[in-house]
Amino acid sequence: MSPAAGQLVTETFEYGGGRQVTVYVPPACPESIVFAGDGGWHISRLGEVLEAASARSTMIVGVHGRADDDARLQEYSPVFDAERFAAHEKFFVEDARPWVQWRFGVALPAGRAAVWGASIGGELALAMGFRHPDIYGAVFSASPGGGYRPPAVMSGPLPRVYLVAGTLEPFFRANARRWAVALREAGADVVMTERAGSHGDAFWAEEFPLMVAWAFGR
Repeated sequence: MSPAAGQLVTETFEYGGGRQVTVYVPPACPESIVFAGDGGWHISRLGEVLEAASARSTMIVGVHGRADDDARLQEYSPVFDAERFAAHEKFFVEDARPWVQWRFGVALPAGRAAVWGASIGGELALAMGFRHPDIYGAVFSASPGGGYRPPAVMSGPLPRVYLVAGTLEPFFRANARRWAVALREAGADVVMTERAGSHGDAFWAEEFPLMVAWAFGR
């Protein structure tokens, strides 16, 4: 189901034998932008909840992921396959983002840009935010996996981070809490929220407008 008022635009790139990027274009001129992993699964729902919440006009760029979890881990988390992660990182940062600027004329500074992901995609969001704080000023991570963990030393500029996890997913809640503790100790601006629910429940999307409001205002 497409968002009621916003438009979905999909483009296919050469990367990975044909990788799609789907963009939710809000009805009004975007004041903020969120780049998202697993865009093929989540993009429409995220656009719907933004509209229902009357949130600030926000463009969502959903980079599609692989269907196989092992392949997604190799692309999304730098600890499993450095070469595949680097290739996907380049596509995510250096191909998809400039295309959005060219196609839609949207080029917003880091203070108006975020990266979102859930589960394995939550690891991707954290990795992209920490490796590119000059591009993504905020990280929205829902129920992050445990492969990519907080570095022993967090130095340099840190993105703002909003974490959410369910009370019925102890493994993922523990991962989110680990990041929250490490970020607070490093002096970062961090929010950690726990919602009733299990892995993949509706709270992933329902939290999204709250994340956007926290990062960009209402």
